[in-house]
Amino acid sequence: MRILALDTTTPFFSLAIYDNGKVYEYNLKTKVRLSKLLAPIVKSCLDALNLKPLDIDYFAVGAGPGSFTGIRLGLSFVKGLGLALKKPLISFSTLDIMALNCRLTDKKIMPAIDAKRALIYTCEYRYKNEKISRFSPYLLIGLKDFLKRINSPSVVFGDALYPYKDEILRKSSKVSFLDRDLWYPKAHNIITLALERISKEKKRSNLSIKPIYLYPDDCQVKR
Repeated sequence: MRILALDTTTPFFSLAIYDNGKVYEYNLKTKVRLSKLLAPIVKSCLDALNLKPLDIDYFAVGAGPGSFTGIRLGLSFVKGLGLALKKPLISFSTLDIMALNCRLTDKKIMPAIDAKRALIYTCEYRYKNEKISRFSPYLLIGLKDFLKRINSPSVVFGDALYPYKDEILRKSSKVSFLDRDLWYPKAHNIITLALERISKEKKRSNLSIKPIYLYPDDCQVKR
């Protein structure tokens, strides 16, 4: 089985290919427009493994929350591949993908994405029985509400720490942080989630994946 997984929801693009038990990953900070680079990068990575798009059995993607443009880019790209090649698609919340960056801890796990407008995308997770489980909804909240959720020892990570790390430290003594290279979603985590879901579920329709925006309807793009 082969899976191609990618995330375009943050300033760091991540791509991974699962090839019958082996995982290969490519990461890039997108200083220029990713829309021009996405297809060539995917082709180059497939070529490096002597694979073609038709050789991929599943396409998996991060669905947000995150950059509105990035979410649409990633979902549109894999939907195009899935429809053209008649391959099944799988999507996951960017927060779920990020949560896998933090394992082997008994603390609360809180990925935190800068949602702009003085807001944070977050969710709460626990690592137990060698598995990370979500125990809150996906949230779009202000810093004040975010701080209230650090009510037990917690690990916070994500690019929301750029504007808010100092204030979080001042307001809470129960928080610790991950290194910056773990602040963003990694495509090898999408592979992990995809393998778990594939083992449990039947193949899905190519049109079943949807973006996760969280912002209210009046802040979203309309046709």
